[in-house]
Amino acid sequence: MHALRPLLRQSLFNLFAAALACAALLAPRAASAEALLLIEADSGKVLQAENATIPWYPASVTKIMTAYVTLKAVKDGKLTLDTLLTVSPTAASQSPSKMGFRPGTQLTVDNALKMMMVKSANDMAVVLAEGVGGSIDGFSALMNDTAQKLGMTQTSYVNPNGLPADGQITSARDLGILARSFLRDLPEYEYFVHIPAIRFGKRVTGNFNKLIGRYPGADGFKTGFICASGYNLVASATRNGRRLIAVVLGANSGTARAVKAAQLLERGFSQDNLTWLRPSLGTVDKLVPVDASPPNLRDDMCGGHRKRPASDDDDALIAANGGTSGSASATGGEAQVTFFTAGLQPPLMKASELMASAPAAAEPVLVYTGPTRTGTALIAAVAADADQQATPKPRGKKSRVAKKPDAADKPKDAKTAAAKPDAKTAAAAKPAGGKSAAKPAGTKHAAAKPDAVAKPAVGGEAAKPAKPKAATKPAKPANNS
Repeated sequence: MHALRPLLRQSLFNLFAAALACAALLAPRAASAEALLLIEADSGKVLQAENATIPWYPASVTKIMTAYVTLKAVKDGKLTLDTLLTVSPTAASQSPSKMGFRPGTQLTVDNALKMMMVKSANDMAVVLAEGVGGSIDGFSALMNDTAQKLGMTQTSYVNPNGLPADGQITSARDLGILARSFLRDLPEYEYFVHIPAIRFGKRVTGNFNKLIGRYPGADGFKTGFICASGYNLVASATRNGRRLIAVVLGANSGTARAVKAAQLLERGFSQDNLTWLRPSLGTVDKLVPVDASPPNLRDDMCGGHRKRPASDDDDALIAANGGTSGSASATGGEAQVTFFTAGLQPPLMKASELMASAPAAAEPVLVYTGPTRTGTALIAAVAADADQQATPKPRGKKSRVAKKPDAADKPKDAKTAAAKPDAKTAAAAKPAGGKSAAKPAGTKHAAAKPDAVAKPAVGGEAAKPAKPKAATKPAKPANNS
């Protein structure tokens, strides 16, 4: 009997350890800097969930709902993909990423959708919102009504593009529900969520979703980023007729969110025959929401310790770091993408390597302004947009040439420079942006410090403002993207 006691204690200890492991797996985790969700598109079955019901700022994944509401209106006959919409001053004033069209520019619903979903154009989201709902507030009401009908109980909207707003909230759970609803309710318009690239004039923009063209079977959806949310991604992929949806919220780079989504998808595809190893997590709509405030990641994402990304398009690929990621915790380290089935089947290329590779070759989809066109009319429209993009380039080249002074251009003293300015010395005093001629304050500064050899010519610009006239013309809004 005494001999059996050690064995009994060990058995009880193993049982207790196993119970603790199961409890840790099943218990909801506290909010951290990341939320993850993996579900089956058809059934809604949850394959993995971490912080999936913690409220989160959606950023540009908001545009999935904007596209859903717009395309439902098209399907219901309230407008068509050929309906012309007009860029309003409100739309034109949106922050980048955007197309940068001037107020009054017209384009079709079809082209606005493509620009919004591929380039994540904030101005196009407002163009669609005003075209469908009459105003941002009117469209936001439609978005909120739709969210409630779909069972997105943790979601509220105040704008159609996801730019920072306190009332713009969702969760990984609700985004999973939305993605499933899009595929179920709008199968004929699914094309809009997996366009690999668009061509506007001479400019080609690839989809910000790095899985498109890289991860085998990737076929949707949308990315998002603001400082408060971190890098978000809703992604879908299909393999052997089985479609999965992955949601990643709060990653610390565009590459990290893509790597994490690829790992999640691969885990889901790899456990087809091993579902008995994991406890059932139910369906996405049955996940219990957490009553909390969304985490604000502004300090982590945009604090002084790191350069603030300019937009949702983060091109800092892992390849730039010699094949290693600076966010091992965000990507689950650099484990193979085959989860616990590793060793039972040949592993695929590492997710980070997939995301760092070039996307598969694909012909960009043409987008353009104006009404729907085909044939020679389409060619002419694309050429016209390209010509408008090319207009400011000659001025930019002249400015760069003019900025190269030689020794003969340097005045001996400030008085000489003020009396006899020329175009080269005037240009030499301008900063890299070439905007000093437009700022009278620059003249005062040069006059106050005549001993600065590089700046006296600015005073000459004040005396003869006609000479740098070409350099003072502002760049077209289309460049602000």
